[in-house]
Amino acid sequence: MSTETFRMTRAIPGTAHSANGTMISTSSIDLPRYSKLTTTVPKEFVHRAGVAEVMLTDWIRKDDLHFSVAAQWPRGHAFFTPSAGCHDPLISAETIRQVGSLLAHAEFDVPLDFQFVMWDLKLETHPAHMTVGGAPASLDMDVTCHDVKRRNNALAGFRYEVVVRRDGQVAATGGASFTCMPPRVYRRVRGGRVTDTVRPLPLTAPTAPQGVGRVSPMDVVLSATPRDDRWQLRVDTRHPILFEHPVDHVPGMTLLEAARQASISLMGAPFRPVAFASEFSRYIELDEPCFIEAEIIPGDGARVLVTARQNDELAFTSVVTMEALPV
Repeated sequence: MSTETFRMTRAIPGTAHSANGTMISTSSIDLPRYSKLTTTVPKEFVHRAGVAEVMLTDWIRKDDLHFSVAAQWPRGHAFFTPSAGCHDPLISAETIRQVGSLLAHAEFDVPLDFQFVMWDLKLETHPAHMTVGGAPASLDMDVTCHDVKRRNNALAGFRYEVVVRRDGQVAATGGASFTCMPPRVYRRVRGGRVTDTVRPLPLTAPTAPQGVGRVSPMDVVLSATPRDDRWQLRVDTRHPILFEHPVDHVPGMTLLEAARQASISLMGAPFRPVAFASEFSRYIELDEPCFIEAEIIPGDGARVLVTARQNDELAFTSVVTMEALPV
């Protein structure tokens, strides 16, 4: 379970209001002299505090439930670092996450102060089309929305599927589902746990970075325990990407990173993750220890089941598909 929110009162660049007062995108309107310029979508639409972390660049509605969304991946990133000549698979996950919040705000009129709760996220990447080239990767995404739910004529959530193409080739596929709620409902759900009142646990020591596919100890989200298949989740609320803005619980992308690191630790360095099927069932609190466990799933293929438990309650599961690195 992962939620995000932003408050905003000023006008949003790249948008305008129609005659009936609804917000419309102006990002695809051709300007006479600069029709081919590229910019990111408003950062507030994708729940980012910094423009540098916005992956999406444009969108257009094709019909009621189908959209085209454009994105760009940098050749290098401070956290989503390339590996074996390919873009980080989790940059695909972050891009897919941003698609849902963009469409909810820009096309389904969800106010910017609403909270989003993500319930699942799946991703399958195709490394042959994820290679890092001589320029940032330009992406075109086909998005289909399903199971659109409304409450009192306002969007309550939906499921969406995404096909990510690069130069006409499928680089990744995935999707997610979420619900959204107004601030008063979220305050009731959280029972007073807000950013200003929650005090995170003291930061624990990272496990060895090279054992979990990382270079910097700062990017390690696991702390060792006496068992090789069990770790304490390392929650560094000062991390500039995983905790890009203040939150009152552990973000979903932090849990996906924990699943990646646990899978690499269990399988060994010659493997990399290529697919995730993850479910978020409970909030993971910042002020209580959370433990990550991993086990290899018997059968064909290299798949790892990763779970997160807090107070002995299951909060997160992810089946991570691993692939041997090219020699």
